[in-house]
Amino acid sequence: MRVIAPKSALISVSDKTGLDNLVRFLIDKDVDIISTGGTYKAIKEITDNVIEVSEYTGHKEMMDGRVKTLHPKIHAGILARREKDTDALKAMDYKEIDLVVVNLYPFEKTVASDCSFEEATEQIDIGGPTMIRAAAKNFNDVLVLSDPSDYAEMIDEWQKNSGLSFDFRKKQAVKVFKKMSAYDSAIYQYMNSEIDENLIQDFSSPKILRYGENPHQNAKLYLNESSIKLNIANADILQGKELSYNNIADSDAAWECIKQFKHPACVIVKHANPCGVSESENLKVSYRNAFKTDPTSAFGGIIALNRKLDSELAEEILNNQFVEVLIAPEYSINAVETLKKKENIRVLRCDLDGDEVGDQYKVVSGGILVQDEDTKVVLVDDLKVVSKLQPSKEQLKDFLFAWKVAKYVKSNAIVFAKNGSTIGIGAGQMNRVISAEIASLKAKKEGLEVEGSCMASDAFFPFRDGIDMAAKNGIKSIIQPGGSVRDNEVIDAADEYGMVMVFTGIRHFRH
Repeated sequence: MRVIAPKSALISVSDKTGLDNLVRFLIDKDVDIISTGGTYKAIKEITDNVIEVSEYTGHKEMMDGRVKTLHPKIHAGILARREKDTDALKAMDYKEIDLVVVNLYPFEKTVASDCSFEEATEQIDIGGPTMIRAAAKNFNDVLVLSDPSDYAEMIDEWQKNSGLSFDFRKKQAVKVFKKMSAYDSAIYQYMNSEIDENLIQDFSSPKILRYGENPHQNAKLYLNESSIKLNIANADILQGKELSYNNIADSDAAWECIKQFKHPACVIVKHANPCGVSESENLKVSYRNAFKTDPTSAFGGIIALNRKLDSELAEEILNNQFVEVLIAPEYSINAVETLKKKENIRVLRCDLDGDEVGDQYKVVSGGILVQDEDTKVVLVDDLKVVSKLQPSKEQLKDFLFAWKVAKYVKSNAIVFAKNGSTIGIGAGQMNRVISAEIASLKAKKEGLEVEGSCMASDAFFPFRDGIDMAAKNGIKSIIQPGGSVRDNEVIDAADEYGMVMVFTGIRHFRH
């Protein structure tokens, strides 16, 4: 596969990030530059080695810039197959365009603001998509760059290989088609103000799974065609058996939870519930603390990490437990080799800044429930201290940590936590006190010290019995939404036991 060194480039960008460095590099490589409008003016400040599109085509822009790059001279230059169409270009006195650098009008950003329908429709790009689709189609001869974050990689690639490889050109072409799918989907979703009668039409053709939650159930996976980032459904699968229905559901629960933490963290999930979570300054420490919360439940679980996995930790995980799925944003080369010792483990790479989930759907008898994703984040300033005692800095940290975990535990949810690690987790009970008893039981079973821990509850305490239970187990601080008609009774109980209690004003039911 041949390497190309572009001699001509068409640049038209809405986002000017990195433009200066890119242009200077192209000039150094003696690349002729064609450009448009605001981009032309920006490049003109860097170099005189640039020609405006209207001068290049011999036709002025029309309709306030609506028509400027839609010209045969532009598209023939991009689409020309170098081994087949050269004569056709020469006959028209057209030149080849080897590099297309274009990013689109910010449609999504525009509609996210308080704009009119007319303003939104004006941000539907026509020329940009046409150019990058043409370049992507002809990636055998042309490189397309649709994202400023790829400029540095392109420069590195060119310097390393004295040009641009086939694989690099293909990768960028694929990125364009993915981007266009998302762009068109955003326009469709904006223009179609109501939920479509056939929700499934926004998704790709289904992938048939081995079975559903149980072997006697059939199952399919539909991929959201607008998804750009690597999420669970479209993860980069480095190794392992095919993902099952339950693997996908549990992995999603783990990955959504791990994305809440900024410091090195580990989330272990079993049956869609976190069974161990820890955040520290060291990924290995976080894994060990998460694992020791509930080693029994961790067996056959899903492990999610928010930092690169190295070979040392990979080895420790393999020696420690049986793992169904391992998820991380990055893996060292040695870690990948280490994980091959257990070839059945599904190893996934996902983006921490993945696409937002958006609307959530649940099929019920006779209809579909739709709700927004629960994206509410509680910060220190949001906490209302209702007890006589004020929280310490350490307790405030544990409050926020435990609250993040509780959000991803099935209701009724109770989380015991201390020093950035879970101590015990009670999930999915009809009675909140029973959830607290389960959290306590698990902590004691693993020999973990509950005394001095924080307790998080995903919803308010309707009676003081939950506080009595907490005090009996040595809990010293409680975070909960508040909002019960018996809040005063509950607060009095906390004061009676010398506890710190804060209200969030936010409930996190997860059914």
